[in-house]
Amino acid sequence: MFLCLTVVVALCAATSAILYKRDSRAAAMWVAIITLVPLLGGLLYFLLGRNRIERRAVVLRRGQRLFDGDFSDHEVGLEELERRVLGNGSAQFAAQARLVGRIASQPLVGGNAIDVLCDGTEAYPAMLEAIAGAERSISLATYIFDSDPSGGAFVEALGAAVGRGVEVRVLIDDAGARYSWRSVVGDLESRGVTVARFLPTFSLDRLFVMNLRNHRKILVIDGEVGFTGGMNIRHGNLLEESPAHPIRDIHFRVCGPVVGQLQETFAEDWCFTTGESLDGKDWFPRLGAVGELVLRGIHDGPDLDHDKLNLAILGALGAARESVHIMTPYFLPDPPLVSALNLAALRGVEVQIVIPERNNIRTVGWACDKILPQMLERGCRVWKSPPPFDHSKIFVVDGRYSLIGSTNLDPRSLRLNFEFNLEGYNREFASELEAIFSRRRDAAAEVTLGALRDRPLPVHLRDGLARLLMPFL
Repeated sequence: MFLCLTVVVALCAATSAILYKRDSRAAAMWVAIITLVPLLGGLLYFLLGRNRIERRAVVLRRGQRLFDGDFSDHEVGLEELERRVLGNGSAQFAAQARLVGRIASQPLVGGNAIDVLCDGTEAYPAMLEAIAGAERSISLATYIFDSDPSGGAFVEALGAAVGRGVEVRVLIDDAGARYSWRSVVGDLESRGVTVARFLPTFSLDRLFVMNLRNHRKILVIDGEVGFTGGMNIRHGNLLEESPAHPIRDIHFRVCGPVVGQLQETFAEDWCFTTGESLDGKDWFPRLGAVGELVLRGIHDGPDLDHDKLNLAILGALGAARESVHIMTPYFLPDPPLVSALNLAALRGVEVQIVIPERNNIRTVGWACDKILPQMLERGCRVWKSPPPFDHSKIFVVDGRYSLIGSTNLDPRSLRLNFEFNLEGYNREFASELEAIFSRRRDAAAEVTLGALRDRPLPVHLRDGLARLLMPFL
């Protein structure tokens, strides 16, 4: 009986890996593991190796968006983008906009404004003030929401909003809700906040997608003001209070028509998780122009949205003519991304990357060090920023194209997580991001090829073993 069970599990797992794994190396790896340890390997594959999910939101829309915001008054066409926004000599970015337009479900919209918020010192007060001023609705999606002093401030503000009669919905990734010893979910529920966990880890109907995470960070107030970026809700972001585990980060306050795209993304996630549809003017008011920025929301995930951000990043690197400036906490590029960065550098593009000197996930830092020589020898340049750990994410090409949001440049973000980013076509905003990038780079130490190669053999072995774990990091 046990032998039959082992054979059935192994055959099913191996067949699934062969049929559905797009990466032949990943398929071969899983088949090898299943062959060596049939029952355990098969179970591990079903728990960790399946990285797709057919969400109810996808089934319901059947090719159409569930929450169809009206952006027609603010849509920006490719000719207008090249002529009025980017200026002469920017045909490659009009091509980039065309590329993303074909893979993303949202249009480019003008009339937006963005404020950059550095660290929790600037972001949290702005977010809490917006929550305190909410009159109709609050949508909040986050990966980590800790039960600590900073998390407590958000719980109080959200509870107070419920007391004023505001409709409040909070969506927390189930894994992210467990980062603090006592989950914040109970605190929110005790204040009357409607809260849900995305993909509960120990739910039987979610057992085989337990490796997937909702990594999006979205806050929308009254459907009119949005916040997004890479910042979680945890006390480590308040650097002035000298937390035990300090974290640097960047978040963004967004106003204008693109806020409707943030709200649509939240609404689809909420509908998938709870079955409740959010519609009407309280959630989706008509939005007017408030600025000059041309933006587009890109939601990406292990469903029908798969590969959107990966393709957008590869397209932007192909469009680069002058410079590529990247800041990311987790830098584990796969071979196509390594090749795209190297090709840009070989074309004469200035490719500069800033990563943390001391990663908060040691295996990620070790695996990264094993990959870096492949790029340094082709002309890419890399700096490591000193503590505190920098969780900021910046991607700017030629001082004209920007990509901001929750995505890291690692397999988990680009293949397993549900992510949300904004792409922008604007010189002034790109210049503001590049100023932040330059300050972080100037305070960092450049990584040299010689220093990486001269490390002891045990370090090279450690890093090589860590790189083998890339699909799981």
